[in-house]
Amino acid sequence: MTTDTASLALASSTSTPSSSGTPSPTAPKDSWAGVVSLGLGVFALVMAEFLPASLLTRVASDLGVSEGVAGQSVSVTAIVAALAGLTIPVLLPRIDRRHLMLGLGALAVLSDLLVAIAPSYPVLLAARVLLGVALGGFWALAISVTARLVSPARLGRGMTIVNVGVSLATVAAIPLGTWLGELWGWRAVFLLAAGVGVVALVVQLVVLPSVRPNGGAGFRALFDTLRSRLILLGLLATALVAGGHFAAFTYIRPAATEVGGFEPAALAALLLVYGLAAFAGNLVAGPLVDKRMRLAVLVVPALLGVALLLFSFSGGNQALVVLAVALWGLGFGAVPTTLMTWMARAEPARLESVGGLQAAAFQVAIALGAVVGGVLVDGVGVGTALLVGGVAALTGGILLTSLRNRPARA
Repeated sequence: MTTDTASLALASSTSTPSSSGTPSPTAPKDSWAGVVSLGLGVFALVMAEFLPASLLTRVASDLGVSEGVAGQSVSVTAIVAALAGLTIPVLLPRIDRRHLMLGLGALAVLSDLLVAIAPSYPVLLAARVLLGVALGGFWALAISVTARLVSPARLGRGMTIVNVGVSLATVAAIPLGTWLGELWGWRAVFLLAAGVGVVALVVQLVVLPSVRPNGGAGFRALFDTLRSRLILLGLLATALVAGGHFAAFTYIRPAATEVGGFEPAALAALLLVYGLAAFAGNLVAGPLVDKRMRLAVLVVPALLGVALLLFSFSGGNQALVVLAVALWGLGFGAVPTTLMTWMARAEPARLESVGGLQAAAFQVAIALGAVVGGVLVDGVGVGTALLVGGVAALTGGILLTSLRNRPARA
């Protein structure tokens, strides 16, 4: 499928037949307020997803479990999100997507409230399962809903706005949660997260228009999408890029101390460099992917891969490490927008199936990347985890570039 053909198909997917048989738009074109409301929802979800990591010691102490056990609350959320991303569009193919997004947001708020009052670790885990359902469903629908709110030529910029929520949560919300946890306690931080979720719900209730299902959902659409060789290889490339990142990023603390020669206290500064660069990368990704898709899918993973290799071979040169971390953030900050837009244009008639599959691939990559990275760190060294992660990201980018102009069907 060429870029022009994909754009035409994507444009046609943003309309639904009316009773008279003629296409009628289900939402106003270029509804940027609606897109911003989705970004706010993503901010609330990602903030809640990673808060346990920043509050781990206090959560573990209060609930009487080890830090390793408490950390599984993040893993459980990721696993459930992967399953939910695949199943929610399939099981609910006819519900107005506005109502479904609002329901998922409400489920996330309920999860945060339950975590805040959890009397035991099993209750906290059950609450995190609810968050996983909300997270997976929201990400599965994000591509499709955004494509209905903006014109096809601006889809990349629309996804940039949605993914700003991820960047802001990474740069501001999670460090802020750590600080507030010291002042107020971890339960109060989750109450704050619930409040952010309520704000996002109210904004979506006001500005998000009705979005009818576009027909790209249900079991048949999912199976048809899985028959596409282009999509399967695109998912493999997604897993390589995301898995390579998380194989390294999960262990950035030992990497900074053992490879970079930094003191542990300097990690916060390195993460700030990474976060600011990631925010910039996301802002650049939208316009680039809208205008130069082939270039974007090569440069973005390549930047990530080269950064990891530079970190791995820095030899304790702290200036090189800071440069590598900045390039790393710039590259991975652009990854979600780039990969999600690529997948949408590869299979524009089945956006919800594509969104669900890619959400699942990302969540699985998070889990597998952390496992593979851990094996390498324990068995060989953290420098090898950086090296393998970089090679994986480069391989994913090369694969995406080689696939761009192939037809959608094998």
